[in-house]
Amino acid sequence: MNPDKRIIIDGLFERVNNSPFLIVIDYTGITVPEFTGMRASLSDCGASCHVAKNNFMRTALSEAGLPDIGEHLSGQTAFITGNSDVCAAAKVVNTFAKASKKAAYKVAILDGAVLSASEIQAIGDLPPREALLAKLLGTINAAGSALARVIQAYVDKQGEAPAESAE
Repeated sequence: MNPDKRIIIDGLFERVNNSPFLIVIDYTGITVPEFTGMRASLSDCGASCHVAKNNFMRTALSEAGLPDIGEHLSGQTAFITGNSDVCAAAKVVNTFAKASKKAAYKVAILDGAVLSASEIQAIGDLPPREALLAKLLGTINAAGSALARVIQAYVDKQGEAPAESAE
């Protein structure tokens, strides 16, 4: 193999190996300024978007031991990886796709599992992490409060019970 190709594949291998997710999008029809804007938005949320030959990515994924998504690697394909938050990256792509009507998901790999285009889009439609944590905390608090009310009602009932008469 040509040493230049090996360097590119090694770089892709490192990217996919160090990222908990890989989002594959079709960027047909996207202008350079639009693509640059999407990349900047992805960078703000800790993700990056790269374009590489589909065969190079196929080889890098195989070497990394990730699932085979070869049937989705055709045409103009961009690859999004990041450090941690797949939701934020998916939100950026969702926002961009709605605004431009050009970008489309192909497939994604999240923690070794293959996700369809509709599944990764649904992840991008989730509320922000803080909102989900607030809902979870509210649910936990509600259960604890309900338990405390039941215990208090039991204590109050015991206090109201008539005194036993001594015969």
